[in-house]
Amino acid sequence: MRSPKMAPEDELHHHRTAVAAGRRKGTGSREWLVVSGSGRSYLEEVGKHSIMHRTGLPARDLRVLDPLLSYPSTILGRERAIVINLEHIKAIVTATEVLIPNSRDPMVVPFVQDLQSRVSASYGTQRQTADSDDMNGEGLLKDTSSWPLSPGPDGVPINGMEVRKQDDCLMSEMAEGNNTPALDIHKDGSAKVLPFEFRALEVCLESACRCLEAETLTLEQEAYPALDELTSKISTLNLERVRQIKSRLVAISGRVQKVRDELEHLLDDDMDMAEMYLTEKLVSQRFGDSSSRIELDNDAFQLEEDSEEDFRSETANSNGTLTGFKPNIEELEMLLEAYFVQIDGTLNKLSHLREYVDDTEDYINIMLDEKQNQLLQMGVMLTTATVVVTAGVVVVGVFGMNIGIDLYNDPANAEEQRTSNFRFWETTIGTIAGCVILYILAIGWGKKSGLLQ
Repeated sequence: MRSPKMAPEDELHHHRTAVAAGRRKGTGSREWLVVSGSGRSYLEEVGKHSIMHRTGLPARDLRVLDPLLSYPSTILGRERAIVINLEHIKAIVTATEVLIPNSRDPMVVPFVQDLQSRVSASYGTQRQTADSDDMNGEGLLKDTSSWPLSPGPDGVPINGMEVRKQDDCLMSEMAEGNNTPALDIHKDGSAKVLPFEFRALEVCLESACRCLEAETLTLEQEAYPALDELTSKISTLNLERVRQIKSRLVAISGRVQKVRDELEHLLDDDMDMAEMYLTEKLVSQRFGDSSSRIELDNDAFQLEEDSEEDFRSETANSNGTLTGFKPNIEELEMLLEAYFVQIDGTLNKLSHLREYVDDTEDYINIMLDEKQNQLLQMGVMLTTATVVVTAGVVVVGVFGMNIGIDLYNDPANAEEQRTSNFRFWETTIGTIAGCVILYILAIGWGKKSGLLQ
């Protein structure tokens, strides 16, 4: 039995309920900021599978951009996209657009503005250069009106002017940020405008390096005065400040080291750099497809079996050329080396700061050891004084024993009284003098033997 057909309002409500349930389960769409090749940006709700189909990325590469997971700095070059995870910057760069998942993050807003301005400026420069080349007759096609007739898509011959018009339409579609990238434009026969993916990659690297450089400068401005103050006065407050600074230093050094290692890994692997030439790969693929279509149209009079065999061979050759695609990686290598030098300079600053912290710690330890030695010397001197005083106490104890000697007898006359008083003071002063002499001898022996300073 068929279920009754729902009204349009009920279908819309059912669809919204299903979307909300999918979002609650974590399978719904996600908001991405899309920056096109012309610099225009717009927000788009895209699901995970749509992103995978749109960029050709596997699910494991998209996990790198997950804000709930902690991944180190990574730059992955794939067949149709570049995955960038540098500090606060998470983006997917294709040949025509940049997809940013965390565009509402306050730290990402300056990066987005810089990316839009940089891409817009490059787009305007490309359009002006292309227009000037067309006016001077130095475009990709020169004097196409005199070209021979060429077979069109339907087998109808077309002249060079129509080819030029088709190419102009293709170039306009490329510039508008469609699925076809803009061709590289040469200046004066040697200079070359960077492809869109490299311009976006440069903005990402510049933003990440600038952020790390700013944090490093802030840390230096706080660290050096705190370390100098600690050397002049050792206190609990100064030690706590230095401890916090050292913790921040270790954290920033680790982040900078990860970015440097990733750039070094890319520079050491030519295949990884070749994978990042998205524009050239896409252009070569499209030219390969168009050439194969023209050859198939020209050979349409052949037998069906031969045409099928030729099609298979052309497809295999096209796949082979894409598989063995080896562009000139010099421009990307120079771009990566520039930011590698910059991030290496930041790491050197942190290394110098770490050395200064270590030197300060060594100096503090030396000062603390000196204080400890002084306390030990004071303890030795006090112990020696205690031993000497104990010797005097022994003498007093001997004289305090209950024994019968002439010194303890009561004086019979004034002469014996004076003699008894003299002997008392003589014994007391002698005991004190003996203790002092013993103390001086002990201290002198300690300094002579090197135990005391």
